[in-house]
Amino acid sequence: MFGADKGSVASTDSRLNGKKLKIGIVQARFNAGITDALANACKAELIAMGVAEKSIDHVTVPGALEVPLALQAMAEKGSYDALVALGCIIRGETYHFELVANESGAGVTRIALDYQLPIANAILTTEDMPQAIARQDEKGRDAARVAVEMANLLESI
Repeated sequence: MFGADKGSVASTDSRLNGKKLKIGIVQARFNAGITDALANACKAELIAMGVAEKSIDHVTVPGALEVPLALQAMAEKGSYDALVALGCIIRGETYHFELVANESGAGVTRIALDYQLPIANAILTTEDMPQAIARQDEKGRDAARVAVEMANLLESI
């Protein structure tokens, strides 16, 4: 969807123009090495798309299950054009992986629908750390693009 030359897409595609947008990011601290990389890639891409650094609010929460509550608090403010959920859930030996993945994902979707607010969900769910590392930068950038494109889409509907 975004093509190989991301820079030219962002500069020529009005759907990816973030100049007038205010974006909120909620980052889970669990697996911080991965989520920090997600956040850095996301913020860099938002800025590359024209979102002013002062128009990006970034908060952290303990883990993926806490992300929806922080998203809801941001949505309640009514001042964001889009939100981004960042986290990393790595499969372990227990059922806990499925519980956290399912509940955090459902919570993010519910907030987006309840508030009619775009939320880019970049809570990674991987089998192991190498899979997470392989996805951290790309998924952070993807989340930024989804947030900006959906904010512009909803503004135009």
